[in-house]
Amino acid sequence: MLTLSGITKSYGGRRVLDDVSFDVAPGRLTGFVGGNGAGKTTTMRIALGVLAADGGEVRLDGAPLTAEQRRRFGYMPEERGLYPKMKVGEHIAYLARLHGYAKADAATAANGLLERLGLGERLGDNVETLSLGNQQRAQIAAALVHDPEILILDEPFSWLDPLAVDVVAAVLQERAAAGAAVLFSSHQLDVVERLCDDLVIIAGGTIRASGGRDQLRSEHSARRFELVSAGDAGWVRGEPGVTVIDLAGGYALFDADSDEAAQRVLQRAVAQGDVASFAPQHPSLAQIFREVIK
Repeated sequence: MLTLSGITKSYGGRRVLDDVSFDVAPGRLTGFVGGNGAGKTTTMRIALGVLAADGGEVRLDGAPLTAEQRRRFGYMPEERGLYPKMKVGEHIAYLARLHGYAKADAATAANGLLERLGLGERLGDNVETLSLGNQQRAQIAAALVHDPEILILDEPFSWLDPLAVDVVAAVLQERAAAGAAVLFSSHQLDVVERLCDDLVIIAGGTIRASGGRDQLRSEHSARRFELVSAGDAGWVRGEPGVTVIDLAGGYALFDADSDEAAQRVLQRAVAQGDVASFAPQHPSLAQIFREVIK
């Protein structure tokens, strides 16, 4: 378990991180979301030891992190960090060797991972000849090739087309399933919502919400319900304690000020005719994000 506790950081008297605390659990994908300048990259760099915090601490399994333990991390920065004149396969193998792999094992690990990421036909090409999307895949391979226990990825889905997003998402899910703790930032909230187990939302250098994806959706869910029935649902407008959001024929989307109000709507719908469906509606990550950063 990677734990950040009470992390603070200031630049020139301006506090950019204020009491940032959250966990990144093994075997789980943690999405780290926030607007530009919210503090995501600074937080990640402090977790890696690239930056020093002014206060707070980063711990691994309850103990302060050491330089040796940080060698078990894999990091993908948002900016490009590969040597443009090196061949893709040789470059990723070289990085594996820096982590102690023998030459043959490094080549095997690099080639297999690049193949998995869709770069198998580009092993002999220089990094600079790759498209931005393929450079992004190579950058991800650089973070993964030494099979790290902790993965910290800053905007890994940037520049990727939808098919490449699916490939990278599957690779990250495989790493988490094998026990790695994965923290990644992204502006693509639909990808985060689909992929991650846990969410951390940061704004203005403070954590506004964190926890399991379903937990946060439940916590930030209003009493909103969707009714689909065979008859005209216009009568829902007149129900006490109900605010209609959308209404069309037998379809009604509404907020209820209590569970009792919602049950009254359901009971009346059942009494009036066939009810195709009646279910609570949970907010999307984008809706939660907009709510908590106000």
